[in-house]
Amino acid sequence: MRKQNPIIGLVFWSLVSFLTLFPIYWLFVISVKPAVQLFSTPDLWVTDPFWGNYAKVWGDRLLRSYMLNSIIISTGNAVLCTILGFFACYALSRFNMAGKESIFFWTITNRMAPPAVFLLPLFLLMTQVYTIGEWRLLDTRIGMILVYCTFNLPFAIWTLRPTLEGIPKELDEAAFVDGASPWQVITEVIFPLCRPGLAVTFILTWVFAWNEYLLAATLTNFNARTLTTGLSEYVTSTGTEWGIMATISVFTLIPALIVFSMVQKHIVAGLTFGAVKG
Repeated sequence: MRKQNPIIGLVFWSLVSFLTLFPIYWLFVISVKPAVQLFSTPDLWVTDPFWGNYAKVWGDRLLRSYMLNSIIISTGNAVLCTILGFFACYALSRFNMAGKESIFFWTITNRMAPPAVFLLPLFLLMTQVYTIGEWRLLDTRIGMILVYCTFNLPFAIWTLRPTLEGIPKELDEAAFVDGASPWQVITEVIFPLCRPGLAVTFILTWVFAWNEYLLAATLTNFNARTLTTGLSEYVTSTGTEWGIMATISVFTLIPALIVFSMVQKHIVAGLTFGAVKG
């Protein structure tokens, strides 16, 4: 489209960018308006911003703890899923295992069912089976990390599969001939080549855990409550605090933007790595 008519391409992508970014801009506009102006005549431009909502949210110790919980749970889940997915894909791509394709298909079946199906069994497991003395998983950060791994680990395996299969096995054999140990082959040969795919897997599993609401609302109460579940506290029988909710939503965008900016150079390479084999 750009080669045939650059003006059409410019107009098209400008429209796509506007439709994508305008809801975010409108979210910011709502966050800097006092409650009395939210239902008045819409104003597309911010002429006199009201920063009271940001001061209230940032000064709320409870909301800061919710954000910390979200960061720890999302990062822990992403790191764990990426590491386990890497070793799982390495084993399944390097060793001749019977029923390998069936194993790959079986891992993704957890992503096919809606999360609501797993609410009751997960709740019972976390309250009864995973209770040892005074230690339990319900309403804990480690418990939520493991719960999210149930859904995100299969996705990580399927995301990393083409990356591992795109690396020739001859590299492993050459490293073994040179005297490298299996651990050295993994850490010094395979792992550096998989960095783009690992970056994509990390960011996707991180976003899935960061945005998740249903499981966090059911399996947490106070100690491990996340920022997404904190939004529901401002919907009450007496009214909805739209300005505060918009401000919290703006705060939820900041960590995601930081994580994306850290790995953005690897995203395109990771999504296309292994698509073409020599």
